[in-house]
Amino acid sequence: MIRQSEEGAERIQKVLARLGYGSRRVCEDMIVDGRIKVNGSLAILGDRMVPGVDRLEVDERSVCTETDLVYYLLSKPKGVISTAFDPEGRQSVVDLVPKDPRVFSVGRLDADSEGLLIMTNDGELTQQLTHPSHGVEKEYLVYLRHQPTDSDLSKLKRGIYLNDGKTLPTRITRLAPQLVRMTLHEGRNRQIRRMFEAVSNEVVRLVRVRIGPISDKTLKPGLYRELSSMEVIKLRSASMQNTKSRTHEVR
Repeated sequence: MIRQSEEGAERIQKVLARLGYGSRRVCEDMIVDGRIKVNGSLAILGDRMVPGVDRLEVDERSVCTETDLVYYLLSKPKGVISTAFDPEGRQSVVDLVPKDPRVFSVGRLDADSEGLLIMTNDGELTQQLTHPSHGVEKEYLVYLRHQPTDSDLSKLKRGIYLNDGKTLPTRITRLAPQLVRMTLHEGRNRQIRRMFEAVSNEVVRLVRVRIGPISDKTLKPGLYRELSSMEVIKLRSASMQNTKSRTHEVR
């Protein structure tokens, strides 16, 4: 059902424009082109919806329209945990962002790792980004104890057997004798560290520098910023580009 008149209802193009899809004229064209559905029905110009109540789809992809959602990009420092509570009393990523509204990290980085984390109260986007079927790629800078051989890197690129199965192929670029860039779609607990342990090496520093289309070289450790509407839209799009079955979040 598409609402025509109800308290709190807004024209669909207004909702789309506020979410960052473009000007109202651009959003009207999206409706005319048949790209928009509300509650499963194809929308037409003049239709209205209640944000946070009605289900909005853009190009067959569900879009959250609640008005109290927040999205932060945090640069996690080493030693800070990604869970909301730690029995050991260590500092958590939730201590580094505003406490109201309450947010959670999308995936995790282990305490010894650092770099970019998305923090949000949008459960729908969290599910999209962390679900194994979507495989949103993440990029890391990996500082190593020893210089890896070309043979070692070739093995890791093709996939290597760990105690929880063979890893998927990954992209690896050598940047310096003991520094590589790795881009993964999958992830397991301390996966990158275990991959290098399997070729008799050790990760001494691990920094996540990109999550899908999102990166920020200027964001200092311990600081955060809000994601723009367009960045949120790009994240949703990235989460839908790969529906092949993959493993869970990289740590």
